[in-house]
Amino acid sequence: MVTRRAALRLGLQVGTVAALVPVVAACTEEPSAPPPPDPLAELAAKARADAALATAIATAQPALATAATEIATARTEHATALQAEVDRERPPVSSSSTRPPATPDVPADGVAALVDALTTAEKQAADLVASVPRYRAGLLGSVAAGCASLRVVLT
Repeated sequence: MVTRRAALRLGLQVGTVAALVPVVAACTEEPSAPPPPDPLAELAAKARADAALATAIATAQPALATAATEIATARTEHATALQAEVDRERPPVSSSSTRPPATPDVPADGVAALVDALTTAEKQAADLVASVPRYRAGLLGSVAAGCASLRVVLT
């Protein structure tokens, strides 16, 4: 004969085990694959490279110094805004900062090099607009428009 106290004890034990089964199962699952790289990270790197190119052209070609310096400033701002969004979406796992790109070789035709860089950046940003959430699309649209404006002023 089972007493009421024994039945309650057994019920609590079964309930505890039943509650722990999902917890144990959750702890033993295989880790999921890491998320794909953030597409804005590539755009941030491109903006940093464009800023380095513009800075190098401003130093090497005095006739383009004013325009190239403005482009460097704008592309640095683009890189900062894009990197902030990347870091917000996927916080960095280490405290290491992003390294600046190596100093690029200065092309003979600085205007053509800057126009090509801005055209490529504008296209990359515009191509991503349709594939990202609205709040990111606004950022990409601003970057694309900024590159288009800089390119038009340069030519």
